[in-house]
Amino acid sequence: MDLRLTIAQTNPALGDLHKNLDDHLRQIRAATAEGADLILFPELSLTGYFLRDQVFDLGIDPEGPELEPLRNLSLGISIVAGFVERTPDGRFYNCLGFFEDGKLLAKHRKVHLVSYGMFDEARDFAAGDEWGIVDSRLGRFGLFLCEDIWHLEGQYLRILEGVDAFLVASAGPGRGVGPDGSGAHSDLEGQACLYPGGQADEFESVGTWRSIVTAAALHGQCYVAWANRVGFEDGVAFSGGSALHGPSGEQLAHLTGLDEGSITCRLTSDVLLRSRQRTPLLRDSKPWVLAKALGVIAPIAPTEDSAPPVVSEEG
Repeated sequence: MDLRLTIAQTNPALGDLHKNLDDHLRQIRAATAEGADLILFPELSLTGYFLRDQVFDLGIDPEGPELEPLRNLSLGISIVAGFVERTPDGRFYNCLGFFEDGKLLAKHRKVHLVSYGMFDEARDFAAGDEWGIVDSRLGRFGLFLCEDIWHLEGQYLRILEGVDAFLVASAGPGRGVGPDGSGAHSDLEGQACLYPGGQADEFESVGTWRSIVTAAALHGQCYVAWANRVGFEDGVAFSGGSALHGPSGEQLAHLTGLDEGSITCRLTSDVLLRSRQRTPLLRDSKPWVLAKALGVIAPIAPTEDSAPPVVSEEG
């Protein structure tokens, strides 16, 4: 693997597929002109996030005409973008597509729908039930949608498959600020301190995200590219902070503030190999021990409550 990756931190227009697609095409062409081999967009980058009753109208067939411009541009650069997938049986999925060589090479349906706090994704979306990998001409990748990376099972399964990088697309809102409006808070003794992984000018939630992607890179000994959106919807601010982390957990590049932007970095196999030779975590992993324990303590199948909803045209 030897590639240049562009992470695009965008502000999608809610419910406007055509406007967002035009913006994607502009950014893809710009990244291609700068020599990028792969571009990563945030979660639901083609539709916006708080869709609610617009889900039905925005759901598309990934092989349909709406995404033909992305497939065409993927002849020159690999593209990862988020959209609403509609299936023939009436289900809708929060989906991340990987476009390459003129086709949809792979897709990931969000497994961990968020239904706590301000979120109610299970109302409109069915949950994915697979942790696949992408065997690209550029390398081997694992796709994650936001909450997916917060759960260890998806990370570990991709690690066992020997991925080169996690590609994480999110629509993470900004939550938690200090008394001065920064991402700092006071400890019990009144001393100013940062939230884990955070910086003084960031939301608490961005610091938490940085901790998660750092740990994922360190444990997986792989690159982790995180594209988080910005902008406002329904009075909610999305916090940005998009970043690339190396296989030793180090932050290689990141964006600050609440504006659109992009970063481009190089990813190489040499860096991966050095990290894995220095600390051979995958070599010493014992998945059969985990499998034995899971056979005892974990349910064999999802419960009825967690079955995906079916949405009809009548609602």
